Amino acid sequence: MIKELLSQLFKKPATSKYPFVKAEVPEGFRGKQVYDANLCISCGLCSRDCPAKAIEMVEVDGKRSPLFHLDLCVFCYQCAESCPRNAIKSSEFFELAAINKSDLVLKPEGNAQKGKCEQQ
Repeated sequence: MIKELLSQLFKKPATSKYPFVKAEVPEGFRGKQVYDANLCISCGLCSRDCPAKAIEMVEVDGKRSPLFHLDLCVFCYQCAESCPRNAIKSSEFFELAAINKSDLVLKPEGNAQKGKCEQQ
């Protein structure tokens, strides 16, 4: 047992110091959605094609915009594939932990000139 202890003592740790050292995400990682309202044409294809029904179309400033429920999302990115204008893109942001489910709802902003979806 002492031999095993000494051999493990000088090995590199198997874990990383995650909160202090940010993890690298692999290529093709599907993180939180990024929605650009300036590219959106309000067609609703993202909502229609979502297999988890995590997207609903809501009225914002007279225009229909997607509202993302990240607590339901399976991150398949069918919404991004269905979007004819590429208004929905993936990101590398993966830290989605929240205390309340309402924190995992990405609401479209009221001012269309801002152009991004905000998390509230």
